[in-house]
Amino acid sequence: MSCLRPVPTALLVCATLLMCGSAHAELGGAVSSVVADGGRMGARLASTPMGRYARHDLTRVNGGMVHELTNAQGQVFAVTWSGPGKPDLRSLLGRYFETFQAANDTSGGRAMRALRRPQQVSQSDLQIQTGGHMGWFHGMAFIPSLAPAGFSANDLSQEP
Repeated sequence: MSCLRPVPTALLVCATLLMCGSAHAELGGAVSSVVADGGRMGARLASTPMGRYARHDLTRVNGGMVHELTNAQGQVFAVTWSGPGKPDLRSLLGRYFETFQAANDTSGGRAMRALRRPQQVSQSDLQIQTGGHMGWFHGMAFIPSLAPAGFSANDLSQEP
């Protein structure tokens, strides 16, 4: 009878790991999943209260940084990244990734010189900017309606 007990426990552990593996603190998502982001990226996590919001610093294995900012309700209202190699933008941008991809779709006949421009989205409630060069990338994604009062995209440039 004790042989049957490990099976349900093993199934429970596997199910938990699968759920945690797919969770991540995406733009507009909940703060409760920031830890999962760190695990998925193999990053070291440090969180700092900043008054009107909290900053969660994820130091990636390659030395790159991802900063996820959460409001008082625990929603991720901004994400910034910098370092060698791009982080998984599909995961970081979540449901906004399709908007980002559509705004920068190269199949629509854009000129070759446009392919070298930084990718961006500039909408009233979604701002995404990327840039960089071989070996160093940076960017930010921001949802103004989720940000604390008085916070703007310019404040993101002051983040470490």
